[in-house]
Amino acid sequence: MTNRADIRVVVAMSGGVDSSVAAALLVEQGYQVVGMMMRLWSEETTDGGAHNRCCTPEQMNDARRIADKLGIPFYVLDTKDVFRNTVVQYFIDGHRGGYTPNPCVECNRQIRFRYLLQNALALDADYLATGHYARIRRDENGIYHLLKGVDQHKDQSYVLSVMGQEQLAHTMFPVGEFPKPEVRKLAERFDVRVAGKRDSQDLCFLGDGDYRRFLTDYAPDVMQPGPIVLADGTVIGQHRGLANYTIGQRKGLGVQYHTPLYVLSMNPHTNALIVGTADELGCDELVASRFNWVGGTAPNEPFRAEVKIRYRARPAPALVTPLASERVHVRFDTPLRDIAPGQAAVVYLSDECLGGGIIERSKT
Repeated sequence: MTNRADIRVVVAMSGGVDSSVAAALLVEQGYQVVGMMMRLWSEETTDGGAHNRCCTPEQMNDARRIADKLGIPFYVLDTKDVFRNTVVQYFIDGHRGGYTPNPCVECNRQIRFRYLLQNALALDADYLATGHYARIRRDENGIYHLLKGVDQHKDQSYVLSVMGQEQLAHTMFPVGEFPKPEVRKLAERFDVRVAGKRDSQDLCFLGDGDYRRFLTDYAPDVMQPGPIVLADGTVIGQHRGLANYTIGQRKGLGVQYHTPLYVLSMNPHTNALIVGTADELGCDELVASRFNWVGGTAPNEPFRAEVKIRYRARPAPALVTPLASERVHVRFDTPLRDIAPGQAAVVYLSDECLGGGIIERSKT
């Protein structure tokens, strides 16, 4: 039986509660723990700074202090260029295509569980641990399963649906077994002095938290005004740039009409925002591409499952049909009002995340 002291675990530290407790738990459990923080790209702020919200000087100091307290080595990994060229560019390109991209999903795909994991393994680590609220189980056949975190309100399996067998085999989620209030109590017990720290919410690379202003500066072509049209092509107004809108949006359209209107779709080729009534809104099917099956292979037959179309959405019952070329077709039992191309469609069976892909343009 392997001695835990011989197992090296690199912990992705952010200076926050979850990653700090993850590191403390692993130290307590006897693992050989190494702290690592990524220095990510951010645009410059008005005061001349350029600090990503995931790695500000304060957070870096907190992470370093916690590592010192736990008695573990601490390293900073320069990830600015790869982050800018993958995640930030993905965000910009998604809006250029008329999508509503989720850069957090792409960050987990490209940065945490590819670039960071590769660097952890290069340090002769056996595992990479993060503060995500999810769980990993290995069955008797050696297959790894990705499960929701114990705390359903904090579950992050949606953004982890990009993970495969190779990543799961070398990953730990120590806080996934606990509800958030218990994690804060553990932070107090370990005296890591971040127990009251708030969770980060905004896109980390925005200098001021305003993604519209960011796109105006870095991709002004996606913020060009254009026509607001009904489904029959009737022009009823002008929008302020397609990136300002998302499917299902009602408020902020800036048009007068005899009944409430909602965003139905966007056409980046004509720069048109298509709107319609509540009766026209909604769709009962989608196709997702770049679909990742956590288990490594797609099922041979259609199957019943629940599907989430946004991080905060409720799972909706549906029939899932695997297609060729890493795609799946999803038909929901009842139409959903806010299926947004660019977001992830993530498939669940009870507490298990089977995988996810990026929503293409859905039928209406």
